[in-house]
Amino acid sequence: HPTESGFTTDVLALYDWAKARSGNSSILFWGHSLGTGIATNTARKLQEERGVQVDAVILESPYTNIREAAAHIPITTIYRQFPGFGYFILDSLALGDMFFASDENVKVLACPLLILHAEDDAVLPPHLGRKLFETARNAYKDKSKVKFITFPEKLGLGHDYISFNPELPVLVK
Repeated sequence: HPTESGFTTDVLALYDWAKARSGNSSILFWGHSLGTGIATNTARKLQEERGVQVDAVILESPYTNIREAAAHIPITTIYRQFPGFGYFILDSLALGDMFFASDENVKVLACPLLILHAEDDAVLPPHLGRKLFETARNAYKDKSKVKFITFPEKLGLGHDYISFNPELPVLVK
């Protein structure tokens, strides 16, 4: 079954494969939703264990950590009112070694970091992306390497459609 360390190991193998074939091309990690935790985990692991910095990390519709994300996703709304919600739902993630602590990971990264979040994201609230941005900005020595872009509600990009925005290539560049 999938594990946090398994995801990270898989992305490291993919990074090694791409790096071996990319020549001098830049390699960046782009994570969406759950993938944002995987992207920050892998970037941190590369930096701490290999002394290698990924060229950039882009986080689309991110969260701070999986516990906080689970506490805010719409499907848990009905369960939040019941006693034991924290223990049975949120703490069970930790028991399964699922943390995806992007808020801790960004504190040690030094590569360029771009956070993208739509104002109308109904799955992961934009305040989680903003909180992650603030955490990174406070930790980074070079504040210019950390950027946060929000997309107005009127665009209707929600949780899944930021990549459809025609301005995205220019914003990322």
